[in-house]
Amino acid sequence: MLGFVAGAALVAPAKFSWGAALSAADQQLIAQVQTYLNGLTALTANFLQVAADGSTRTGKAWLQRPGKMRFEYDPPDPELLVAGFGLLVYHDPELAQTTNIPLGSTPLGILLANKVVLSGDVTVTNIERDPGEVHITLIRTGKAQEGSLTLVFGTNPLELRQWVVMDAQQRQTRVSLYDIAPGGPFPDSLFTYIGQSPTTGGG
Repeated sequence: MLGFVAGAALVAPAKFSWGAALSAADQQLIAQVQTYLNGLTALTANFLQVAADGSTRTGKAWLQRPGKMRFEYDPPDPELLVAGFGLLVYHDPELAQTTNIPLGSTPLGILLANKVVLSGDVTVTNIERDPGEVHITLIRTGKAQEGSLTLVFGTNPLELRQWVVMDAQQRQTRVSLYDIAPGGPFPDSLFTYIGQSPTTGGG
């Protein structure tokens, strides 16, 4: 369940790995990424999601920082993922199940934070560089067991293209964004799921 908040392993050679000292170039990159993410207010995009078993799903995404995101999957997939107002809500109508998870306990909460700071409460564990692309892996400091978030950016210009989430069960999901367009502000109703008999926690 919640395969979205769990992709394929990254294979580029690491420029920086956890435990190594950050170089001046790494520190500059992290500062650039922080500035970019904190300036990212709202967007729409189509997405391709690849689960750990290789299965793929597509749909449309809305993202509005801080704290809001909506993923609608293309028919006939009826599932829905909504982040808003401190919760990540996953709804599976086929199972008649809705699961609520505190956004702050998920890796995606790092991306959707009110202010993205890639130090202190967040630890950069890996930086990888490919031609035209950079990968930055993050965890919540002291909470590696909760999973990790790898953000993939194009570098010319700097643009969020993809993320890979590893959840607490070591399941990974890769989400690639395309047809990205600025948008917003979006109505709060877009980031609210109102259903019956929700369950809290994993499922």
